Amino acid sequence: MTNAATNGPTVFSVTELNAAVRELLEHSFGLLWVEGEISNVARPRSGHIYFSLKDGDAQVRCALFRGKARLVRTALDNGAQVRLRARVSLYAARGDYQLIVEHVEDAGDGALQRAFEQLKARLDAEGLFAAERKRALPAAPARIGVITSATGAAIRDVLSVVARRYPLGAVRVYPVPVQGEAAPAAIVAALTRASARADCDVLLLVRGGGSLEDLQAFNDENVARAIVASRVPVVSGVGHEVDVTIADFAADVRAATPSAAAELVCPDLAARAAVVPQAAARLQRRMRSRLSTARERLDGLTARLARQHPRRRLEAPMQRLDDAELRLQRAMRLRLGRRRDHATALSQRLQRASPASRITRERRRCEALERRLTLATRGHIRNADQRLRSAARGLNGVSPLQTLERGYAIARDARGEVVRNADDVTEGSRIAVDLARGRLDCDVHTVHSTPPDRSPE
Repeated sequence: MTNAATNGPTVFSVTELNAAVRELLEHSFGLLWVEGEISNVARPRSGHIYFSLKDGDAQVRCALFRGKARLVRTALDNGAQVRLRARVSLYAARGDYQLIVEHVEDAGDGALQRAFEQLKARLDAEGLFAAERKRALPAAPARIGVITSATGAAIRDVLSVVARRYPLGAVRVYPVPVQGEAAPAAIVAALTRASARADCDVLLLVRGGGSLEDLQAFNDENVARAIVASRVPVVSGVGHEVDVTIADFAADVRAATPSAAAELVCPDLAARAAVVPQAAARLQRRMRSRLSTARERLDGLTARLARQHPRRRLEAPMQRLDDAELRLQRAMRLRLGRRRDHATALSQRLQRASPASRITRERRRCEALERRLTLATRGHIRNADQRLRSAARGLNGVSPLQTLERGYAIARDARGEVVRNADDVTEGSRIAVDLARGRLDCDVHTVHSTPPDRSPE
C-alpha cells in the first residue's frame, strides 16, 4: 500500500486489493450451503475439480480440491442439481471470487442430510456416542453374530473373511432387511434378540454401499439406541469407506466396509503363526540385549555404590541425630527430675498442711502415749503384785494356819473365843480345838493353872 502524496488518498496495488477483498470475504461468510446446477466441469490431472454453479440468473465458480474430491459420492456432471457446503474466497490471480467446496450432495438428499445432522447432534448431546461408553472387542471371539441380509453381498464378504483368516470362529446370522420401511424395526429386533441370548461374543451390523436413501435404515434413532443398549459389543460396517451413518457413531467400533468389519474381529491365524518364529527370535535378541545392558548398568552402579555408598553420606547426619537425641534425653531427664523434685516438695508441704497428716501424727502420738500408759500400768501392776506377794508371804508367816501346820492347835470356848489361859475354862466345860486339818470337840477334865512366874509360850 502506497501514498501518492503525504496527505493524499490511499492507493492499493492489485495484489493488495485482492488480498484485502479475499480476507474480507473469508471472514464475513464462513461455511455456508449453496444449491444450484453444475456446468463447465473441468478435471485436470492434479485431481482437483473445477466447475460453475448456476441458477436461472447467476453463476459462481467453484473449486473442489483433491482431498475433498475423493470423499464425494455424488456424480459431478454438467446439469446435475447439487447442494454444496463451501466457504467464500477469492482467486487472486484472476480477481474472481469463488466457492471452496467442502462437501457435495444431491439436491434431493438435502432433507435427509439435515435430518441426519440433527439426529446426530441430539444423540451426541445425550452421550450415546461418548468414547468412554465404547467397549473393547474380544481378541479371539468363539462365535460371531452377523446382522445383515441373508442374500446380500455383505454376508458373503464376511463369511469369506472368516474362512480365510479365522476358521476357528463360528458365525451366527441374524437375517434382516437392510433397506425399506420394515428394515429399522427388523434390525432393532435382531439386536435385542442377540443381546438377550448372549450366545455371541461380538455382533457385526453390516450391509453394502448405496445412496443416502438406501442407508436410511442405519440412520434410524431406534437402531442407534438398540446398538447402545446391546450387552454384546457391536461393530458397524455399513456401505463403503465414505459412507457414514448414525449406526457407525453408536457402535463400539466403526469399520469402513463389511469385509473390514470381519477383519477387525477375526485375528489372522496364518499371519500370526508365520510371525511367531521371527517374533520369538526378536524377543530373544532383545532380551539378551536388555540383559546385557542391565548387567553392565548393574556393574556400573555396583562400582559406584562401592565407591560412594549412601550409608557413608548418612553416617555424619546419623551421628548428629544420635547426639541430638542423647542431649534431648539428658535435658528431658534433668527437667523431669526438677519437676519431680518440685512436685515432691509441694506434695510434702501439702501433706504437712493437710488435716489428714495432722490426724495421722496425733493418732501416732496417741498410740505412743497408749503404749507408754500400757507399759506404765503393767509396771505398776507388776510392782503392786510383787508387793502383794511379799505382804502375803509376810502375812502367811504370821498366819495361825501356818502355826497349825507346825503342829499347834487353837482352843475355843463355847463362845468361840480363843482360850489363851487355862484358867479361862473350868473343869467340865466344853471347848473346840482347831487343828491344821479338822476340829476336835473336847470336854475339860482337869485344869492346870499356869504358875505365876511363868509366861505362856
